Amino acid sequence: MAAAKKAVLGPLVGAVDQGTSSTRFLVFNSKTAELLSHHQVEIKQEFPREGWVEQDPKEILQSVYECIEKTCEKLEQLNIDISNIKAIGVTNQRETTVVWDKLSGEPLYNAVVWLDLRTQSTVENLSKKIPGNNNFVKSKTGLPLSTYFSAVKLRWLLDNVRTVQKAVEEDRALFGTVDSWLIWCLTGGTNRGVHCTDVTNASRTMLFNIHSLEWDKELCDFFEIPMKILPNVRSSSEIYGLMKAGALEGVPISGCLGDQSAALVGQMCFQDGQAKNTYGTGCFLLCNTGHKCVFSERGLLTTVAYKLGRDKPVYYALEGSVAIAGAVIRWLRDNLGIIKTSEEIETLAKEVGSSYGCYFVPAFSGLYAPYWEPSARGIICGLTQFTNKCHIAFAALEAVCFQTREILDAMNRDCGIPLSHLQVDGGMTNNKILMQLQADILYIPVVKSLMPETTALGAAMAAGAAEGVDVWSLQPEDLSAVTMERFEPQIKAEESEIRYSTWKKAVIKSMGWVTSQSSESGDSSIFCSLPLGFFIVSSMVMLIGARYISGIP
Repeated sequence: MAAAKKAVLGPLVGAVDQGTSSTRFLVFNSKTAELLSHHQVEIKQEFPREGWVEQDPKEILQSVYECIEKTCEKLEQLNIDISNIKAIGVTNQRETTVVWDKLSGEPLYNAVVWLDLRTQSTVENLSKKIPGNNNFVKSKTGLPLSTYFSAVKLRWLLDNVRTVQKAVEEDRALFGTVDSWLIWCLTGGTNRGVHCTDVTNASRTMLFNIHSLEWDKELCDFFEIPMKILPNVRSSSEIYGLMKAGALEGVPISGCLGDQSAALVGQMCFQDGQAKNTYGTGCFLLCNTGHKCVFSERGLLTTVAYKLGRDKPVYYALEGSVAIAGAVIRWLRDNLGIIKTSEEIETLAKEVGSSYGCYFVPAFSGLYAPYWEPSARGIICGLTQFTNKCHIAFAALEAVCFQTREILDAMNRDCGIPLSHLQVDGGMTNNKILMQLQADILYIPVVKSLMPETTALGAAMAAGAAEGVDVWSLQPEDLSAVTMERFEPQIKAEESEIRYSTWKKAVIKSMGWVTSQSSESGDSSIFCSLPLGFFIVSSMVMLIGARYISGIP
């Protein structure tokens, strides 16, 4: 019997989407933007001390190889010829810091994740060195001095990890964010792997001048970072190198964008003033500001949006960053055990339809925009004898929406033109209760793409459009129309404002819980070091008995 003929679908483009919680590989049709197949692997997070968050770089790399192989197998089962995959894009969790040995290819320490708080005293010490009338760090990078960004994580590694210090002294060390680590490994590693990053990821290190688009010597001197360990900075869309192993050996890697920039491209926010909000581990609202850097007076970041080609212009964005969004659902699942799967949160919230005065501020890693308050920690307040796990689930979803409202308000004031609607994407947008809550709390329509994989799509678009690949046109007339689902506000504006103002009272109560010594050493005073779960469980046991935690009536 003759073998079945392979389907001919035109040029295909793959995308590695390496996030905080999982890794995926997805394959798109470059002519229709249709998602043909994908595979996903969850990534472990390690918490060696209070406030520390790490991941294993080798596990991250292995997950990429596994996702590529499994996706290719699925395509073969669908009778789709993988030789039609003409390019691969990479999109990644930003700021997460990796240092490795260029001779052995081995990581010199775990990846220090963007959520990690161990560097708070480093930040405080560095801030004393910045002249009050000349914040050159923010003016050059668009970023506040914070534990969030890579430079302070790298500084901590250089100060505290002898294997890293020794490798730098012996000229064996390479630094990169997750994209750099992956591209170096995928293009050969110790056998002439390409050590590079793109402008969007570089702009999140606090070592990169967003005006000159180069590593900045003054910034590197300030953080005492040797420039020789930094990757070469490239555009977001060009051929960096070829895959050197696996089913896609020989395919060019030709797109690279930090995950939030990739989502901006995937949502096709190419015009000045267009914005999107991505709901992942954290929550990130980006507004395209065109070719000009807009500096915020309200706690937003100025960042590089994308540069889609070596000779193409750079675009900038204003960004509001929320540390904890989807991560709060994972916490309810893994730490408290009140849900078995992330999807159950919608069922619990639907049972009650309200938090009944319960407010949840999930400041597990302090507060990001617009507060930038590292001393904050998570609280749940407004508990009564009536409160049960369903109300906590509802309050967790509301918390994501309230945090988005705070950064949207700041962005509207900075830009001067309020957004008339909010484009959204990310895994959490599958939760219809969350989307309706978001429309109610913002009091503007929320518009969701029915193709939720916009982050991976953005990376695929950049890869397919690269010079020398040229299988994906980014001309406006060639971009595929995206089907949208729209959520309109369903409550009165007055009710929306009352709930929002109560939330802001809860935020104030979350501040001032920890000192820098506690977050760096892990040996804080009893109240500073106790996890949020302790306060919740203790409060609810006192009020209504432990049986309510497990949902027993």
